[in-house]
Amino acid sequence: MKKYTICLAAFVALSVFTGCGSSSAADEGRAASAQTQAAQNAGHGLVGEAAPKFSVKALTGEAVSVEAKGKPYIINFWATWCPPCQAEIPDLAAFYAAHRETVDFYAVNLQEEVPAVQKFLTERQAELPVVLDAKGKASTLYGVRAIPTTVVVNAEGTVIYRKTGGVTKAELEDVINKH
Repeated sequence: MKKYTICLAAFVALSVFTGCGSSSAADEGRAASAQTQAAQNAGHGLVGEAAPKFSVKALTGEAVSVEAKGKPYIINFWATWCPPCQAEIPDLAAFYAAHRETVDFYAVNLQEEVPAVQKFLTERQAELPVVLDAKGKASTLYGVRAIPTTVVVNAEGTVIYRKTGGVTKAELEDVINKH
């Protein structure tokens, strides 16, 4: 029983600090340099590489193309059932509200139904541009193995940052301001 309790506590701690799902050394959310992250995540369209383009549907049903449109953009892969995703929503909404004119933002919900996502956003009073990755194609393009995973892409379409685990408004602002 004691071993079970210790294992459960370790799993919960890892989920809270690194995200839901499996994680990799490069995605621990620690202050690793972009070069280290790129080297550890090679082959997944990450830091220093061209961001894969994809098309998805918005909550409203309209088609959305996620690609460079002359300004930086952020892609956040998430789900309503994921505790670290739930925890970062206020920061993401605050970042979006503060930077909606200068940074495009895509909150990519993974394989959930529209009513569940709308209910989640309404309950949290979170205004975010949510798109639906109904079949997991976008998350596959980005090598997402755990959520939340956040990717920042510069105006030219190159990935400049990637993190698995919760992200804060201050972290996103730091990345955007450095580039």
